[in-house]
Amino acid sequence: MSTSAAPTDPVTEAVRPEQIKAVPVRHPGRLVAIVVIAFLGVALVNSMASNSRFQWGQVGHFFTSSRVLHGLVVTLELTATSMAIGIVLGVVLAVMRLSPNPIISGASWLYIWFFRGTPLLIQLFWVFFCIPVVLQLPIPPYLSVVIALTLYMGAITSETFRAALKSISSEQHDACIALRLSPQAKVLYVIFPQALLRAIPPLLSNIVSLFKESALISSVGVADLMFVGESISNSTARPLEFLTTVGLIYFMVAFPLTRLVGLVERRFLRRFAY
Repeated sequence: MSTSAAPTDPVTEAVRPEQIKAVPVRHPGRLVAIVVIAFLGVALVNSMASNSRFQWGQVGHFFTSSRVLHGLVVTLELTATSMAIGIVLGVVLAVMRLSPNPIISGASWLYIWFFRGTPLLIQLFWVFFCIPVVLQLPIPPYLSVVIALTLYMGAITSETFRAALKSISSEQHDACIALRLSPQAKVLYVIFPQALLRAIPPLLSNIVSLFKESALISSVGVADLMFVGESISNSTARPLEFLTTVGLIYFMVAFPLTRLVGLVERRFLRRFAY
């Protein structure tokens, strides 16, 4: 038994649209930008490579200098020490800032406002020159730098922790009340661990910023990477080569950390997406 084909509706056949042909959008501006950037990049590289006054061999020599490596170690030590103490100080300031007591909250706000509103270089000079006069005690330059960087990072990280603490949803607080947790247990076991996880990406970004801003400590005579660079460039009369070396070292340390910050931020955004 044969089956007949379904009848074709003449109205449907008449209004059937034609197949759409996708035409890619042209971006002539992008092509022009690529050509201009490529031209400028090639011109810059050719100028630096063919310039007889710029000695690339000196850059390689400076990279392996023991003084340079020691300066890098000092910079990393100062960054790690100041950041570690600054995180603890930042937690204390954040808790004080959220306190219902207006005196405690106001004192924290004043501290944060002062250190976030003044240049780090001024703070370094003030700690290095003024505190020994006020306290009438000699303070080693290394300790002065640690104090200044710690006070600065305490103010920066306090805002990070305050934002993280305020981002905890009200349901978490209600659950703690339902479980009859004490205020100390609520903060220690529920609120603070979640806030710490949320604060990790901006804290990593603060570490990168502190590492780069630590170049300012050369102004008070601490033998960090920048101070060593200035000393060698003055003694060798090769400021261009050595400052290039210092810049490359800062970049080689900061760039992987910056990529790590981006990776951690993407992971945490996916984790805490609502």
